[in-house]
Amino acid sequence: MVKRTVEPFVWLLFSAGGMAAALVLPVLLFLFGVAFPLGWIAPPDHTHLLAVLRHPLTKLGLFGVCALSLVHWAHRFRFTLRDGLRLRRFDRLIAAMCYGAALAGAVVAWRLLLG
Repeated sequence: MVKRTVEPFVWLLFSAGGMAAALVLPVLLFLFGVAFPLGWIAPPDHTHLLAVLRHPLTKLGLFGVCALSLVHWAHRFRFTLRDGLRLRRFDRLIAAMCYGAALAGAVVAWRLLLG
């Protein structure tokens, strides 16, 4: 019987987090960090931006970007510690700590988006 692992699912979340971080975060940082403050693009007014951020699909999208980015970080950091620092003997502990931190961060993001 073939032993099944969750490793392919974790790699799927890793790649999805990398794609989400690479495609969405630079656009948001450019808009809200450069273009709006410098006046290159007219910023949305407060009431419109608040209405957009209160929409459930926007909250779900922001949560997805946050959670997937955290899983991407956790997976990358896990393998950096395991292979880069040669801590393979602590792999289960490192995995639990990294993915636990990503889960805790996702819960915090969810609470902030609901609150």
